[in-house]
Order: sequence, then C-alpha cells, then structure tokens
Amino acid sequence: MMRLKRSSPITHHPSPITFKWPVRVYYEDTDLGGVVYYANYLKFMERARTEWLRALGFEQTALVRDHGVVFVVSSLTIDYLKPAAFNDELTVTVELEKLGAVQIMLKQRIARGAESLATASVRIACVNTATFRPVRIPSNLSAALGRQVAKAKPPED
Repeated sequence: MMRLKRSSPITHHPSPITFKWPVRVYYEDTDLGGVVYYANYLKFMERARTEWLRALGFEQTALVRDHGVVFVVSSLTIDYLKPAAFNDELTVTVELEKLGAVQIMLKQRIARGAESLATASVRIACVNTATFRPVRIPSNLSAALGRQVAKAKPPED
C-alpha cells in the first residue's frame, strides 16, 4: 500500500474512471454562425459535473441542506478544438484527476463520437455556504470519491 505525503493536500490519480453524459445541441445553443456558442461548452460541462455527483449518490441540494457546502469553480482552462453544431449528439465526460481535502481537480472532454471538440481542466473548491470560505469536502462524499479512485487504479503485480 502506498502512503501519501501529508504535506501535499492533493493526491494525483493517473487512471480515473470516466463518467459520460449525453448532450444534444439545440438551436438556442448556437450563435449566428450555426455553431455552439463558446460559453455553452461550460454549461454542458457543468451539467455533466452535476450528473456525475448525482450518479455517485450526492445531490447538490442535499449537500447544502445537510452540510452547508457548495462547490465552486475556482479555476478552469479550456481548449476549443473543433466546433459543434445544431442537432449534434455530444458526450461530455468527467474524470477525477486529483482529490484533496477541500478541492478536486477534474478533466473534462466534449466529444462528437470519437472526435474531441473541447477539453478542460477544472478545479472545484468546496466552500461554506455562509462564508464562502474553503472547507473540507464532506467525509461521505470524500470517501465515495476515494472509492472511485481505488477502483480506477490498475492492479499491482
């Protein structure tokens, strides 16, 4: 069993489990050029993150009610590779890259079939709803994320 350094608040997990969420592009998602407006890619990613948490058994409304926490995007880097257009069927993925005490790093991808359209690195912080100061991720959610990481690790020889 590998021991983690206590000095590092974030641990790296090189083989995450990929969560996939389907998205259909509607006319309202496009600009005058007929392609998805750049900010809408962020909305698609946000929806996928919400559904990822839901698939893990965590509703964001319950996190607010039971723990007084919300998740906020503290940083995001996105690369737009190719445009999506009206009526495209897309897949938005979420991969847990790093898990820390108060934040998580995610890799996200929007694809049309096998073709990558956008990729992003997203840092999400857990904050108290009253103060908006960083707080520890609730233990039950942190444990669930830890189990995901454990499942994603390749078997040792």
